[in-house]
Amino acid sequence: MSVVGRRGIHYLQKLKAANIPAELIEKGQNRVIDASLTLIRERAKLKGELVRALGGVVASSSLLGVPLGHNSSFLQGPAFAPPRIREAIWCGSTNSSTEEGKELNDPRVLTDVGDVPVQEIRDCGVDDDRLMNVISESVKLVMEEDPLRPLVLGGDHSISFPVVRAVSEKLGGPVDILHLDAHPDIYHAFEGNIYSHASSFARIMEGGYARRLLQVGIRSITEEGREQGKRFGVEQFEMRTFSRDRHLLENLKLGEGVKGVYISIDVDCLDPAFAPGVSHIEPGGLSFRDVLNILHNLQADVVAADVVEFNPQRDTVDGMTAMVAAKLVRELTAKISK
Repeated sequence: MSVVGRRGIHYLQKLKAANIPAELIEKGQNRVIDASLTLIRERAKLKGELVRALGGVVASSSLLGVPLGHNSSFLQGPAFAPPRIREAIWCGSTNSSTEEGKELNDPRVLTDVGDVPVQEIRDCGVDDDRLMNVISESVKLVMEEDPLRPLVLGGDHSISFPVVRAVSEKLGGPVDILHLDAHPDIYHAFEGNIYSHASSFARIMEGGYARRLLQVGIRSITEEGREQGKRFGVEQFEMRTFSRDRHLLENLKLGEGVKGVYISIDVDCLDPAFAPGVSHIEPGGLSFRDVLNILHNLQADVVAADVVEFNPQRDTVDGMTAMVAAKLVRELTAKISK
């Protein structure tokens, strides 16, 4: 748990111990939540109006940061990732074009609505049930401004649950999910935490928010992970069979008969040689080109995506993993915007 998060919880406990009425505390928390959602709403409205005025697109990527790290079972550094990813996206060492020729400087391709103020909300003693709702509502506010589609910067992987929930509820039905990760993140409640970053896809599947879930890059999986995968009908592609599965994974066609496709990329899907700045280092992963081949060849209407689990506190001095995460965002932008 972050220092800010602990301070907020302890502060709330002190207020309760001082016999401060719970109603008073809740009203204050609601004001903070309302203010947070208002900022996201107005920024999304402005960016949506801009894109619509320019015209010529049916879908446009919009960055939404969710700097949450307290649901990580090991390190909380992913909470610091969104600003580092943004900095790398616009780093002068590279140009602003994607490999497929989309120009990120064009607001019809990419806009930014800012961050959900996770730590500020938690500092008011808001629990995870309500925080997850705030994240979901923030995603819906972006989606209300057609043609904006959310491209979410984590944060640990627990954020995927409220984001996918929001996407599915807003679109009115389940999506197909392409999930790239070293881990299946499908424990029922890892270490007793139903919102653990290791349990996000259990919540998604329980809620009926996904029809198909394809997990690619898996190389750290327990018996429970496999049993949960069978329970939910998950298609798990482990790295030990990647050479056999490569042709299938590089020629995927998803989303037919559902509301679209959601892509979730945990940076640790990559071999640590390509991305050392992660909390859970698992050798034997995908190469960066493997990931791009899967993304570039995917036939799908991508309605939203996330990039999660980049930990700046474990990155190299020159920010190599930040640049890797930024390029993932760039190429996802090209997949969403059209």
